[in-house]
Amino acid sequence: MRSRFRSDRRLTVRMTVTLFLLGLLYVAFVAALIVLLKSWVLVVVVAAGMLGAQYWFSDRVALFAMRGRVMEREEYPELHAVVDRLCAIADLPKPVVAVSELGMPNAFATGRSPDHAVVCVTTGLLRRLEPAELEGVLAHELSHVAHKDVAVITVASFLGVIAGLIVRFAFYSQVFGGGRRDQNTAAVFAAVMGVSAAVYALSFLMIRALSRYRELAADRAAAQLTGRPSALASALTKVSGDIARIPTKDLRTAQAFNAFYFTPALGAEPGAARLFSTHPSLEQRLDQLGRISAELGEAATPGRAG
Repeated sequence: MRSRFRSDRRLTVRMTVTLFLLGLLYVAFVAALIVLLKSWVLVVVVAAGMLGAQYWFSDRVALFAMRGRVMEREEYPELHAVVDRLCAIADLPKPVVAVSELGMPNAFATGRSPDHAVVCVTTGLLRRLEPAELEGVLAHELSHVAHKDVAVITVASFLGVIAGLIVRFAFYSQVFGGGRRDQNTAAVFAAVMGVSAAVYALSFLMIRALSRYRELAADRAAAQLTGRPSALASALTKVSGDIARIPTKDLRTAQAFNAFYFTPALGAEPGAARLFSTHPSLEQRLDQLGRISAELGEAATPGRAG
């Protein structure tokens, strides 16, 4: 059987192009570090080790950070029932089901493949949503698994993480040890910091552009699978409104994982920062769901079905 989640060719092309460009950037980055640090073994071993760790353990890291816990069917039978039904309809392997005790209403999917995936919802989400709305959110998260964009985002994020860590390391090394270095060493550190900062900026922009599109693709796939785009639109409106009322200080811990969430943990409308957002605006998402709702209505009209 083929998955009933519709394949998205434009998403596949975007993921391929993003990974290709980030791969080129990664090769150039490693080459620059080898030239500057004169130790290719250290650079390659550390980079490969961190990439492997992020790829294999990203689901555990995300669950730990969000205080998520794997739940058996006996603990959350209704949640498991919805996931079972959606996986049967979509012909997907059932992911691990987890629940986070956070009051912030949200959900995310993570994992390196459909056979090694986790779908996690917060208790805040479970308290707020009606069954049809919860189904829409879970279908959205399962579509990320089906499209394999969770794994792509995880791998794509690696370069930015490495570059960011090197920037911090170079900065603190310069601040706390600058007096003990000669001019050549200081110049090398400055060059490493500059290259890392440039790589971080480029990867940051590419990943966010891909992330915004993949969220729209997941909304489309979920609406088409369930046949109820209005329920997903209702969940989006409800969750976005509730998150906007949560104090900013309570959202800071969660914001590091915004790229994986159903809706970003932002306390206010991002405004000009929308260009750097991991998600499209609420208006864009609702407009798209409105169009899908109209299309489904037309398709259901006698004499108009194809």
